[in-house]
Amino acid sequence: MTVPPAGTALAGGTSGPRALRPLLDTVLDALTTGAEDRAGPLPPGGPDTVTRAVRDACHPVFPDHGTGPHAALRTLVHTLAAGAADPADPHCAAHLHCPPLALATAADLAACALNPSMDSWDQAPAASALEALTSRALAALVYPQATDPDALITTGGTESNQLALLLAREAAAPAGTAPDPHRPARPLQIVCGANAHHSIPRSAWLLGLPEPLTLPTPDGILTPDTVHTCLANLAGRAGPVLLTATAGTTDSGAIDPLAALADVAAQHGARFHIDAAYGGALLFSDTHRSALHGLARAHTVGLDLHKLGWQPVAAGLLAVPGPATLAPLAHQADYLNADDDTEAGLPDLLSRSLRTTRRPDILKIAVTLKALGRHGLGELVDHTLAAAQTLADLIEAHPRYELHSRPALSTVLFRPTGADDTTLATIRRTLLTDGQAVLGRATTPTGLWLKATLLNPHTQPGDLTTLLKLVEGHTPR
Repeated sequence: MTVPPAGTALAGGTSGPRALRPLLDTVLDALTTGAEDRAGPLPPGGPDTVTRAVRDACHPVFPDHGTGPHAALRTLVHTLAAGAADPADPHCAAHLHCPPLALATAADLAACALNPSMDSWDQAPAASALEALTSRALAALVYPQATDPDALITTGGTESNQLALLLAREAAAPAGTAPDPHRPARPLQIVCGANAHHSIPRSAWLLGLPEPLTLPTPDGILTPDTVHTCLANLAGRAGPVLLTATAGTTDSGAIDPLAALADVAAQHGARFHIDAAYGGALLFSDTHRSALHGLARAHTVGLDLHKLGWQPVAAGLLAVPGPATLAPLAHQADYLNADDDTEAGLPDLLSRSLRTTRRPDILKIAVTLKALGRHGLGELVDHTLAAAQTLADLIEAHPRYELHSRPALSTVLFRPTGADDTTLATIRRTLLTDGQAVLGRATTPTGLWLKATLLNPHTQPGDLTTLLKLVEGHTPR
């Protein structure tokens, strides 16, 4: 037999860890030197400069004869790190893009090495049991009074919202329901606020549903009175209705009045979904969890632990109060979940996702929960939200800055006093091109604002002061 070429050792089995160890040393060294070369939150120079650096370092990426494993790892990992937007840098604060915990990242390596596929039990025996145990523990945080809460693992808020709309559509028209020719079925009507995530209307489009009725949110939140008027006007003129609310908007982190909206939905017989991809992690915090009062009254709740949960992407969940809610997802493929296998006791994984092949993303989550506990994660949430309050204090005390509003979560909107939209956009792009800071942007009824989304629990007041100085240094006088 021929000898396999260098670099083809496998990661699994009893010899896999020995093959991995020297490769990991190379990866860790390359991550270090790449970050040192970058020396900031973002590589300087803009898209053309970064693209040229990647091409010069990595070309050809698919040579006729390989360079060997260590050289390839050293080159490509170093290049990736040197050209990365690094959320671990306190001045990288544009998006809901968290710095992952080293603990969770190490756990994710184990998942990669074993490569379970979560579409049949015989590909992921222990991972399927761990997923069931962990997802139900997290669902119990969302639905503490429920007898048998459950949660699906998703890639994030977009998939969770899509699943929530799908489940609402199917609940409105259960399979096997005979059509009534005298009363043709009306499609599910979604009602959401202008503050809702863009995946809500996009999911409606993907599912063949009518365009959502989008209600105004001039103050950044969906108000019960606005919803009540809308649902009252729909009475008798529309079929089933799904009301969606948001616990942590992408623009400002605002949280809709969940309990009051649950009251309105119940009054009008509407189904209720809450997109808590950003704010759901407040459940870990004894200090802040009351901001989610009413969450447990939703039929479905989306969570993302790759935001305020410090997990590597992806780490999303869709929580439900009981398994019956998930019945519409039932699906059978003989080679994955044959009826006789299921009847014999092999768990059916295919009916727990719209995806077939999917990673065991639950492992990194489970390791984090086990290591830190609810209180440890709650402390990280508290530290991060406290940093946002500190930044808001610094802005309010600064004579040349204007604060949009006090932060509800960890997003702070601000701008130099008197700066117009064009100036703000230019400041942001200049900071990006210089590699000095990564700030987002948010458009509100009062114009454009710079957005600092703080997700690093180790950020210090000095980091925030420096961030404001960087912005001030690019503000025309």
